[in-house]
Amino acid sequence: MGPHWLSLALFLGGLVALVLGADALVRGASKLALALGISPLVVGLTVVAFGTSAPEMAVSASSVIGGQTGLALGNVVGSNIFNLLFILGLSALVVPLAVHQQIIRQEMPGLIGITVLLLFLAQDGNLSMGDGALLLACLLIYTVALVWQSRRLNRALALSANTPAGLPQPGSTRAWDARLPVQLALIAAGLALLVLGSHWLVTASVAFARSLGVSELVIGLTIVAAGTSMPEVATSIAAALKGERDIAVGNVVGSCTFNLLGCLGLSGVLAGSAGLPVAQSLLEFDLWVMLAATLVCLPLFFTGHEISRLEGALLLIGFALYLAYVLLAARGTPGLLAPQTVLWGVAAPMVVAALLASMRRSGRGLPR
Repeated sequence: MGPHWLSLALFLGGLVALVLGADALVRGASKLALALGISPLVVGLTVVAFGTSAPEMAVSASSVIGGQTGLALGNVVGSNIFNLLFILGLSALVVPLAVHQQIIRQEMPGLIGITVLLLFLAQDGNLSMGDGALLLACLLIYTVALVWQSRRLNRALALSANTPAGLPQPGSTRAWDARLPVQLALIAAGLALLVLGSHWLVTASVAFARSLGVSELVIGLTIVAAGTSMPEVATSIAAALKGERDIAVGNVVGSCTFNLLGCLGLSGVLAGSAGLPVAQSLLEFDLWVMLAATLVCLPLFFTGHEISRLEGALLLIGFALYLAYVLLAARGTPGLLAPQTVLWGVAAPMVVAALLASMRRSGRGLPR
């Protein structure tokens, strides 16, 4: 077997291990979270979203430890663009996605704020260990606030129904205790598969980059970003088909939040005093595309509090255009427009037009 086939086998094996590991981790962690009295929406925004983002975390951490910092950053930025444009677009094509009020009022504005924070931190061309620690602290605050908010709401609902809040139904405690070792074993197995899969995927991706003469950053923005987002694809589409449309959207929004705060936060800390160098192309183009993708989703949620099939198709077209430009730029295609021209002369007017059209179609401003 030649080196290219070996790299392909490692890449595919890494993807399978990541998907299986994330599934096992989500199953085990979801049971633990529900036992603590956390609402399904918050489980989607935290446990499920964080679990499906575990491949991004594993790949980014492995990349930093292995010295492939471009792969670590490209993986996170590319995954967020993939999540917001491709996964939401594809899921909306399957079933128009209803959006929970909490996502509109709280989670999407928060994600926009986090994206702007990352842009600010990256302007000096380096994500320092202090920047990483700040992002991790924000993740801790965000998670604690969500859990506290959910438990407070559950207590209020339980009091209104004259039912003790956060307590299991009669006879369920023993059943839960019996299942606890199984759930812990699932979590442990999931973590082990994630570590193994991330190592294989990073090794194969670096080999691809070197053999094709493409930078690790471009591989991270495209192949690795799509590969590590496969759990989000499967989760969101399955949730949409089952009618759990809140989970489909919550999974994407929560995953993007975790990618920025958890994956980049841990990567910055692991990089130590040297920090993570931010490529000029990221500063000039990809980070701004990620912000544009985040901004364009917010007003889409206002239009009847759902993402329609038409809006889903437009999101997919936006992703296809971004991917085509990245690949053409990586090949050094002659006559290609400069990133700044594409960003401010083409993408920015399209985003503004989409924002205005979506808010006009909604017939109102922010939902009450």
